[in-house]
Amino acid sequence: MERITMKHIPAQERPYEKCLTDGPEALSDAELLSIIIRTGSREDSSLALSQKILALNYPKEGILGLLHLSIPELMAVKGIGRVKGAQLMCIGELSRRIWKRNALSGTISFHNPLEIVNYFMEDMRHKEQEQVFILLLDTKGALIREVLISQGTVNASVVSPREIFIEAARYHAVSLVMVHNHPSGDPSPSKADIDLTRRVKEAGELMGIRLLDHIIIGDNSYISLKERGIL
Repeated sequence: MERITMKHIPAQERPYEKCLTDGPEALSDAELLSIIIRTGSREDSSLALSQKILALNYPKEGILGLLHLSIPELMAVKGIGRVKGAQLMCIGELSRRIWKRNALSGTISFHNPLEIVNYFMEDMRHKEQEQVFILLLDTKGALIREVLISQGTVNASVVSPREIFIEAARYHAVSLVMVHNHPSGDPSPSKADIDLTRRVKEAGELMGIRLLDHIIIGDNSYISLKERGIL
């Protein structure tokens, strides 16, 4: 069977030409990816390779799957080597950083759960492990530093108040916000989440560093323990 290359596709339908004439917004997900990976393999054009990558459907369908795939998983697609695999992984990281920088460019109120969620959502909703962050704030409520305290498994992380307040004291924070994700997509707090929140609150009261909120990120959903009256 003859291999279909980009030369077999009418010029006006080729991804590069479409991008130049109609803009990148006119391209499909597969067409966008084909421009990123540039060249195909002996068997497939770059567009066909892109369609195969999007069809992996692990564990998210289509373009969202790129945020979960490792280089070995990408390399399982014939025609994708280490370089193309790295390029594809960088797409997800680049989009994450753009989103976060855009969120930070505005004036974020770290007393407002929804604004904190908007800052973290795209960064955390696709993670396959639990991560616990603390946001350390100064006397004016401005962000001093964002610190990753713990990275655990698909359903648990291990963190203690001691670790949290070592970091808070190091950066002279006067208040803090805890944020962590639930890879299941359900942000409902577990008993361990609630117990940890209360322990951190009590330790903070002794040290004069107030815990403002503990926010749990799900898949396009969240729970603020402050809003729930737990904190």
